[in-house]
Amino acid sequence: MSRISSLSSPFLLGFDEVERTLDRVAKSADGYPPYNVERIDAAPDAPLRLRITLAVAGFGPDELEVALEEKELTIRGRQAEDGEPRIFLHRGIAARQFQRTFVLAEGMNVLGAELRNGLLSIDLVRPEPTRLAKRIDIVSRS
Repeated sequence: MSRISSLSSPFLLGFDEVERTLDRVAKSADGYPPYNVERIDAAPDAPLRLRITLAVAGFGPDELEVALEEKELTIRGRQAEDGEPRIFLHRGIAARQFQRTFVLAEGMNVLGAELRNGLLSIDLVRPEPTRLAKRIDIVSRS
């Protein structure tokens, strides 16, 4: 059975990579760690600013990694077990690793990342794109 793509319209050309990206994002819908995406208020003529905030309590700065490759922002967390043996009567706080990926639109820039009170905030900005209009000359061949 073949799958019909929402991007299979003959008027949408060259969107194969977008479709693969949407499939990859849909498959990585794990709920850990919880996160927020918010719009940051700015001046009316200022570019769009966003903030991604992840709840990463228990992770230190050296156990977190924020990387941007192509158009994918990836946040990874790996907690190292401390060397001393511990005996838990109940263990409800898991020391688990995670990876969360956000696909960024063309032109999005990462301004920086900050870890404060167990929350990792990553600020993004999208400058207004320059509009390109181009007239294509028609060549007549007989």
